[in-house]
Amino acid sequence: MTTTTQVNSVLRTPPATPAAAAAYFAAGLAFHADVSDVAAALVAGGDPGFVVLDSRSTASWDQGHIPGAIHLPTALIPEQAEQLLDKSVPVVTYCWGPGCNGAARAALALAQLGFQVKEMLGGFEYWVREGFAYETWEGAGKKDADPLTAPVDAEDCGC
Repeated sequence: MTTTTQVNSVLRTPPATPAAAAAYFAAGLAFHADVSDVAAALVAGGDPGFVVLDSRSTASWDQGHIPGAIHLPTALIPEQAEQLLDKSVPVVTYCWGPGCNGAARAALALAQLGFQVKEMLGGFEYWVREGFAYETWEGAGKKDADPLTAPVDAEDCGC
C-alpha cells in the first residue's frame, strides 16, 4: 500500500533557504518604508533624517497630502529635483496607494539622478486610513484609524 502526500499550494514551491530569505527581506527594507514608521519619525521631533516627496499631480496634492511633504510630480523630477532636494538626504516617495506605482516611478527617477530613495508602502491612502493628519487646499484633516489597518487602542502595532 502506497500513500501519496498532496502538497498544498503554499508549499508547492518550497520556501527559500534562510540565507536567501534574509537577503531578500533585508533588501526589501532597504527599498521600502511603511506609513507608520514614516509618521513616527516625523512626529518624534527634530530632523528625521529624510524628506518626504509626494509625486502626484497638483490636483491630487490639493486633495490631500502629508504635512511637510515636498510636492514634485514624477514628470518634473528630471528638471526640478536637484533644485528642490539635497542628494545627501534620503527621500521617501509616495503616491496614492498600493494600487498605484507612481511612487516607484518617482523613486526610480530620483535614483537615476543619484538620490538615496525609499518608497513608502501604502501611499497617501494608508496614511489617511491609519489615522495620521493630512493637509488639503482647505486646511488640515484627520480621520479615525481604520481598524483593519491600524491598532485602535495602541500607539503602534508592535511589529
